[in-house]
Amino acid sequence: MKRRRFLHTGLWGLGGAMTIAYGCKSPDKPTEGPAAVTDAFTLEEADIRSLQQRMKSGELTSRKICEQYLARIRDTDQNGPSLNAIIELNPDALSIADERDQEWAAGQIRGPLHGIPILVKDNIDTGDKMMTTAGALALEGNVATKDAFIIAQLRKAGAVVLGKTNLSEWANFRDERSSSGWSSRGGQTKNPYVLDRNPCGSSSGSGTAVAANLCAAAIGTETNGSIACPSSINGIVGIKPTVGLLSRSGIIPISHTQDTAGPMARTVTDAAILLSALTGIDPADPATRESDGHILPDYSAALNAEALKGKRLGFDKSVFGKHEGVDTLITAALDAMRTKGATIVDIDFRSRFKDMGSAPFTVLLYQFKAGVNKYLATANSRMKTLDDIIAFNTQNADRTMPYFKQSILVDAAKKGGLDDKEYRDALTLVQKTTREGINAVLKGEKLHAIVGPTNGPSWCTDHVNGDFFTGYGSYGSAAQAGYPHITVPIGLVSGLPIGLSFIGAPYQEASLIGLAYAYEQASSLRRKPSFMPSLS
Repeated sequence: MKRRRFLHTGLWGLGGAMTIAYGCKSPDKPTEGPAAVTDAFTLEEADIRSLQQRMKSGELTSRKICEQYLARIRDTDQNGPSLNAIIELNPDALSIADERDQEWAAGQIRGPLHGIPILVKDNIDTGDKMMTTAGALALEGNVATKDAFIIAQLRKAGAVVLGKTNLSEWANFRDERSSSGWSSRGGQTKNPYVLDRNPCGSSSGSGTAVAANLCAAAIGTETNGSIACPSSINGIVGIKPTVGLLSRSGIIPISHTQDTAGPMARTVTDAAILLSALTGIDPADPATRESDGHILPDYSAALNAEALKGKRLGFDKSVFGKHEGVDTLITAALDAMRTKGATIVDIDFRSRFKDMGSAPFTVLLYQFKAGVNKYLATANSRMKTLDDIIAFNTQNADRTMPYFKQSILVDAAKKGGLDDKEYRDALTLVQKTTREGINAVLKGEKLHAIVGPTNGPSWCTDHVNGDFFTGYGSYGSAAQAGYPHITVPIGLVSGLPIGLSFIGAPYQEASLIGLAYAYEQASSLRRKPSFMPSLS
């Protein structure tokens, strides 16, 4: 298989663990104090419901909340630790907040997101003054003429789009040797826990921003781990929904069979609230028609601290042995779920997905070319084809390719159409293997979900060698099947967050939310970041 990223995306990592990347210091004890952050910020770890309560009491307004987050961004993202999670701020955010405050005063409250500031990944169209570029200098100036469907839903719910988050350029689908969280337009996003460690991607900016309290919550997108990995690496909750539960129209694509947006938040409750606002049947995205009858009006109704009682959860023990710190946290998480009434069932799972070879990557190459050409054809951009992007990068290599190249873009451009036999055979193999594999385990063992570690400890950001994943990853098979996946914090290893994955059958988001919430309430292991410069 050509792309290194696909060496780690079988469930819980089929590769070996690597904990020290080029240039990393030994991850033992912190040697320096945390970088300076603002003392004026009063919304630390604030959740959506508490923000609404404070607006209801008159203590806060949407404008005041947005002003505090904007000051936090100035002091923490642009200065201080300089996290570089935000690629662009919405110049109209405060005027929108004023409108929400006027509605509130008139008793016209739209719902639980009314007046709440949300950050949005920079591959999602916003029909305002902000650009949509996927982090690429080639797409500078691409100001969308209308909102993506999910953004229209978000605005309808009363949220304030505060700005756009940085990402791994082209959603980490540009080169074999990419560094997650780096884009030619936005630069390198940092991990707020240890600043020289990687935030994972491609929704790096969204993960870092939520973890560092730069917003109430954020929206990310995933093709193959791009919500799950940055959520877990940044110690937050991420929901990767069933493909089709959320519309993809107006989102720069990679794969029409795997792409989905999803909420990223500090709590399961906030993620459920945001998910509820984003769903809907979109005529422009045929996949959403399949969700008709499966959408719940309020996913927060699934929040149940006793949801683990009587549930059967599958766990593949072969994941153990890669890192003793992760093993300890996973063992404690399993014990906590048993204490809450769950039965943990030993399963043979990882071996089901070893034999797909290069098929998963082949599928993405074909679908990326088709999807990007379709998006660019109507975008407000000078770039109209994938070939235009490649040519721009070549002509501006000093700015667009200072660290790594564009081998994946070039490989995708060489592919034919979606009627090619190579593509059709690869897609059939991937979907058959992953869907049948997950279904067989869930049904055969009568499981409510499959659980396992989402990640190992983060690696040092390395622009020489690129990413070094640490031998875990519970998201590949679920992503390729289009099935839902939730990750929740389970603690820290050497100051670096680790997540626990819950994977289930299609449209079982409510069930997974209940399980994740019950575990979260029983453990409460989210820890806010300390902005350590390094580990040594």
